[in-house]
Amino acid sequence: MANKIKVGIIGGAGYTGGELIRILLNHTHAEIVFVNSKSNAGNHLYKVHQDLFGATELLFSDDITPLSNGDIDVLFLCLGHGDSKKFLSQNSIHASTNIIDLANDFRLAADAHYASRNFIYGLPELQKNKIQSAKNIANPGCFATAIQLGLLPLAKAGLMQDVYTTGITGSTGAGQSFSATSHFSWRANNIQAYKTLSHQHNAEIIQSLSSLQTGESFKNEDFNFVPWRGDFTRGIFISSQIKCDVGLDELVKLYENFYYDQPFTIINKEPIFLKQVVNTNKCMIQLEKSGNKLVVHSTIDNLLKGASGQAVQNMNLMFGLEETTGLNLKANYF
Repeated sequence: MANKIKVGIIGGAGYTGGELIRILLNHTHAEIVFVNSKSNAGNHLYKVHQDLFGATELLFSDDITPLSNGDIDVLFLCLGHGDSKKFLSQNSIHASTNIIDLANDFRLAADAHYASRNFIYGLPELQKNKIQSAKNIANPGCFATAIQLGLLPLAKAGLMQDVYTTGITGSTGAGQSFSATSHFSWRANNIQAYKTLSHQHNAEIIQSLSSLQTGESFKNEDFNFVPWRGDFTRGIFISSQIKCDVGLDELVKLYENFYYDQPFTIINKEPIFLKQVVNTNKCMIQLEKSGNKLVVHSTIDNLLKGASGQAVQNMNLMFGLEETTGLNLKANYF
């Protein structure tokens, strides 16, 4: 690609915005044209994202005129849930500009068409072909990504029954804004279940699994999810339990075949753990079985494969690049 992809970012001061900036600054085919933040306009990016000191002299901007004149190839929306629709309704964006939304505004089929734009659900392991021809992407949620990647092969094989899932996430999953449960003194040496059986990602998970499930349909009442807040900063670890009469070796082969051409989703026969994926765009999966009870473990970095890394993976696919471009990141193992 001779010309670099010109990128604009709305909401660049938060955790996902910061991770997106870090990736794109080192992306060989992308150029950041502006990073928008009304509250930080005129400040260097490193005033907020202090690890960027020495990496860039870019300033936050409140000027979004490049959106209306077609100077941007792709716009990343790193806004709070519900704010992406509001932004699109209040601003004119050139028809040639692609949009990748990291909020939950357009993930469900009922919300996918908005303001003359049609949003494709951006889970590459589920619908890579559609992403490659898409103009607008609804980036999946972090819990949704980890859970779906653990269960998609079972749905494809018609093996989904009642699913009982638990998952734990770090404090960055709550965003950068202060809340009582993100305070260090609350999180340290502490865990808590929250949004039991009612998490906002449930609907997109059920939507994807039911679209693949063969035979008996997979319904809302078939999925039972209890999320947990953990006393660490980043990462998600999921365990999903399902009744299954298929042998473990056959199941492992099923998963390996399903993900054989997916560079970031890896099947591991050894016990997996969070540090294998933190700071990467990988999802690690491990299967365990006792009798007819199957447990699928899956783990990701919530800010990368669960947000900004997957958004760049989607950008790569949309613009005809190798999907790993800019995303060959080393795990922060030690």
